Amino acid sequence: MNELNLIEVLKQTTLITRFVLAVLLIFSVWSWGIILSKTLLLRKINKESETFWKIFRRGQSLSEISTASETLRFTPLVPVFNAGAELLQPPPGRHQSQGGLALRTSAAVTPATVQRALQRAAAAQLTRLENRMTFLATTASVTPFVGLFGTVWGVMTSFAGLANASATTLRAVAPGIADALVATAFGLFAAIPAVIAYNQFVYKIRNVAGQLDDLQGEMLAIAERDAL
Repeated sequence: MNELNLIEVLKQTTLITRFVLAVLLIFSVWSWGIILSKTLLLRKINKESETFWKIFRRGQSLSEISTASETLRFTPLVPVFNAGAELLQPPPGRHQSQGGLALRTSAAVTPATVQRALQRAAAAQLTRLENRMTFLATTASVTPFVGLFGTVWGVMTSFAGLANASATTLRAVAPGIADALVATAFGLFAAIPAVIAYNQFVYKIRNVAGQLDDLQGEMLAIAERDAL
């Protein structure tokens, strides 16, 4: 049994097929770069988020939490917390209330104001996390069709050549069919990792969004308690 020699198949591809393979290669390399960078980023975010919640639960004041969280540079919880803490921090000369995180807000700062600031900050952080996710979704949906185009074109070329050939044997049409199918194979090679990674990233970003919602609830509880 002869084994498939991919190098020989690629050498025999037509100009159109090579163009299709080049496009698929660009999609694949770019998507893998996104996959690796997003994987590392989300791993750091998960680790730092756990650290932040420990700091938040143990903190005695918002300023103490803010100071302890300065080294956390990747988790989106810190920017959202700081957006609320800037409004909830007491003005200079005013003391923090005793027994927890409750702080006296100024008359101009209401729970609704704090909520809007937290929502804007959370939306900005989620937008940052979702950056380049559209390209992964595009790769997952488009590359199989790009490969299919190469396959259809290759099959058409093979049968057109077969019609003009003197001997209609399998040996005569086999190279053209192999040339056509390699485009589909490369299309799936580019699409499958993108689909898997996209679904995983969506799941993890939703978890981050859930933590941001929890943090907003905690910060609003502080604002409402002080507004009483």
